[in-house]
Formats: sequence, structure tokens, C-alpha cells
Amino acid sequence: MFKIRTMNTISPLGTQILEKHGCAVGPQEENPEALLIRSADLHNTEFWPQLLCIGRAGAGVNNIPIEECAEKGIVVFNAPGANADATKEMIIFDMLLASRDMLGAIAWVNSIADKGDEVPTLVEKGKSSFSGPELCGKTLGVIGLGAIGSLVANLALEFGMTVRGYDPYISIESAWKLSRNVIHVDYLDELFRTCDYISLNVPYNEGTHHMINAEALASMRPGVRIMNESRAEVVDDDAMIAALESGRVGKYVTDFPNAKLIGVKNCITLPHLGACTPESEEKCSIMAAQEIYDYLANGNIKNSVNLPDASLERMGVCRLCVLHRNVPNKINSILELISARNINIEHMLNKPRGGYAYTMIDLAEKVNGDITQEILKDPDVLRVRVI
Repeated sequence: MFKIRTMNTISPLGTQILEKHGCAVGPQEENPEALLIRSADLHNTEFWPQLLCIGRAGAGVNNIPIEECAEKGIVVFNAPGANADATKEMIIFDMLLASRDMLGAIAWVNSIADKGDEVPTLVEKGKSSFSGPELCGKTLGVIGLGAIGSLVANLALEFGMTVRGYDPYISIESAWKLSRNVIHVDYLDELFRTCDYISLNVPYNEGTHHMINAEALASMRPGVRIMNESRAEVVDDDAMIAALESGRVGKYVTDFPNAKLIGVKNCITLPHLGACTPESEEKCSIMAAQEIYDYLANGNIKNSVNLPDASLERMGVCRLCVLHRNVPNKINSILELISARNINIEHMLNKPRGGYAYTMIDLAEKVNGDITQEILKDPDVLRVRVI
């Protein structure tokens, strides 16, 4: 029986999957093999030796020390695409908020509630103050064409928009989902100077830190409207505030408020609502739970953010799983230990990812702890399991 500790409120649809497999699940589990979390900050957590994996019921993993986990042989999973529908809808809402002053209009209507029979007349006189452009006929630039960005790009076409997309790292799966009518651009400068609306849909990392800065904003169309459902750090707040004040940016809608942005004219700040739907939470918890159990029970890795993805159909009597650094002759050294014991190999797979690699070997007979101890003597080996 595996023990999984939850560190946030997790949808029962996810925890029930683990419980049906005989796992003990809950916030009270001591020394668990897995963590199932949402927003819990793990950066100051001292991980225990038994911890094998962390499942994040969501897409972003900024709350997890990714590299530290990799060095300790702890696989970190996320749930890419599980919140895509919710965030897609939110981005369309952001575009409408950026186009028409709906928030101002609602506040104004509430302010005239005590005018009685005058309300209809006042509404007809005052409505023009809150008008804004239609989406139809405008150009949307989508930066990041993953699970969310590709959905936004396709849906914007249905609104009669021209859509330009930028993503030098687009996956084959996302490319297949993308409409042929989305115009692919190779350079951000081209997208900046040609788009009326820009949607940010990139993960936050060193390469995307402040990708929307003063230089980028200066190259955009005057009055551009920008929607950020990505991460706060993708945008340089000081540069954005200056661009809003100058009119270079017409509206900025962000799901990541802070003290600098709240109250700035033409900046609409929302309380991180992008994936905040019951359906999204259910999908994310289900995906994370499935990833955790498949790794614990079978050694398969899917949707890892720090170690190689690898899935292998089970064959043989037991499975040897080795997480190690991606260095020469590592597989040979493992195979030599197996060969010395005259054990037949039924099936195997090795997958690299940057400086790390993962090897799964299905064996024709059970092995005991001595082979794992021999493999662990290698300083480049991070984790060994026999399943």
C-alpha cells in the first residue's frame, strides 16, 4: 500500500482514484511515497528519503524546487492541459474586458439605481461612455501555442479575428490541434508590430522572465491590449505601468495582481481566476492522481517537469527502475550487474532529458536488494527501485 499525503484541498475525484488502488491518502500520512498538492509552497520543505514523486494538480510548478527534486530522484508531475478549457474561456473574457469598459459600466449602473423612472433615459444617454471595439476584424497575437494557447488561437478565429502565433518550442501534439488559418510568425517583433491584442500563454522560466519589457512594449502597436494568464513575472510591471500611462498600451488585463498594479488606470487586475472552476480542479486532480499511481505501481513517467517521460508496457517478473545522470556507459554498467547474476532481460527502455536519464528494465526473475545497493554505489545514480 502506498501512502500519499495531500497538502491542499484536492478534488475527491482524484483522491478516490488512489484510494480505489488501495493507497492511503490524506494530510495526516507520515513519510509518504508521494505528495499530491495544488498551491502548497515546498521550497523550504525538507524531503524525506521515502518520497518518490510529487503530483501538482495544476500546470504551474513555481511552488516546487524542481532542480532539488531532480537531484534527489524525486519525479515532479504537473497536469498540463487539464485546466486549458477554463483558462481559454478566461482569456476570451479578458479580451472583452480589455475592449469594452464593462466594469465601469456595471459600477455606473449601480450608481444610478436610486433614480427610479429616470434609469432607462440615463442609460441611453450614458452608455456611449463605456463603448469599445469589437473583436471581429482585429488581429490577435498568441505567444505560446501549447494546450491553452492553441485553444485560444482557434477560438479567436471563430470571432472573425486574424490570429498570429509565436512558439519556437511548439510540440507536435499542439501543432496538430492548431488551425491551418493561424499565421505562424518566427519573430516576436513581427507579432508585436502587427497585433491589436496579445495573449501571453508561456510558462515562467529564465527565458520568459520579463519578456514583455520596455523594449518589447515600445515595438507594439499604439493602444495594444494585453492579456496575461501566464505568470506575473513574464511582464515587467514598471515598464507596463509606464506604457499604460503613455497610452502605448490601451488596456492590460492580468490574473496576477500586486500592490503596484492595483488601481493603475487601464490596468484590470483579477485574483488568479484563470483555472478557478470546479471542472478544472477535478480534471487536474484526476490527471495528477493517475500520474502518481502509474509511477508508484509501474515506474512509468508521464508529464514530468524535471525528469524524462518514459512509459513501458510491463513484461517479465519484476521491473528495475534507475534514475541517473545522463553520462556515458551508465546503462552498460547496470546491464553488467544484471548479466553477472545470469538474469534474462525481457524488455527495457532508456530516456534522457538534459543532464538526467531514466532506465527501466523488465527482468525474467525477481531480484533482491543487493543489486539495488550495488547500483546505488555509483555516484551518478540518483534513485533505484524494484517493482
